[in-house]
Order: sequence, then C-alpha cells, then structure tokens
Amino acid sequence: MRITILTVGKIKEKYWVQAIDEYRKRLGAYVKLEVAEVADEKTPDQASEALEAQIRKKEGERLLARCPQDAYVIALAIQGKSLTSEELAQKINSLGIYGTSHIVFVIGGSLGLSSDVLARADYQLSFSAMTFPHQMMRVILLEQIYRSFRIINNEPYHK
Repeated sequence: MRITILTVGKIKEKYWVQAIDEYRKRLGAYVKLEVAEVADEKTPDQASEALEAQIRKKEGERLLARCPQDAYVIALAIQGKSLTSEELAQKINSLGIYGTSHIVFVIGGSLGLSSDVLARADYQLSFSAMTFPHQMMRVILLEQIYRSFRIINNEPYHK
C-alpha cells in the first residue's frame, strides 16, 4: 500500500522535520510513504472573505493537481468525522482489503481546504474541533497512521 501525505506549505523548523523523519522511518516497515508539499499563498492580515476564498482556491488547485485519480483521498477537515485510533486502523485496513492501493491524506493551509478539494475527497476526517498548525498536524497524522499499522498487525504500542 502507498500512503501520501499531501500538504500546503513547507516545514522549516528542525524539530518538526526530525519528528516527521522518525515516523517516516517507522512507517517504512508497513507502507510506501510519500510526503508531498505544495506552495502556500501569503495571506495578508485582515484579508477579506473573498481574498481568503481566492487563496483557498489557488492552494486547492495545487493540491488537486497532485491527487491521482485512482487514489482514495482523505481530507483533514474540522467538519469531518472523528474516529478513534482503532477506527482509523480499521478504515485503513478495510481500504487495503477491498483493493485500495493508494491513500492520500490532504492537509490544508492556514485557511483550510477549498470546497473543490472537499468535494474530491472520498472521506473527511476530523482530528478535533480545534485548529492545529499544519506542521503539528503532519506529525499527529503520521503518528496515528503508524499507530494504525501497529493495531492492524496486532503489535504492541504505548497508550
């Protein structure tokens, strides 16, 4: 199985890069993992709703250009469905059992995801009603994917 983490923006802080690299290494035993980034748009302070929508649309176009047609796309969205770690593991496992070979998790920029990206998504997943920085969300998502594969393979993992 292939898993792609598709995100808006680059990671600059060394500590986030190190955490991401650690989970990449751990996940290598289970899946082929790719982390792909698209450029973010600069959002001025006090941006109008129209400008924010335009920014989401531009970022969304970049994200959609990187989503393969045959991939199962899971968009991280506040309005999505909340799952336990066990339920996420079951979802990933079921997708693999029923023939999905590529899952793309999409993390938006500071303004969230465009309606076009949400419409393309096969599933919308919420980690919380709170908003997290995209750098932190990458690490949280990778940790949960790693935890999922430990659960799927009946391997111990700290709780």
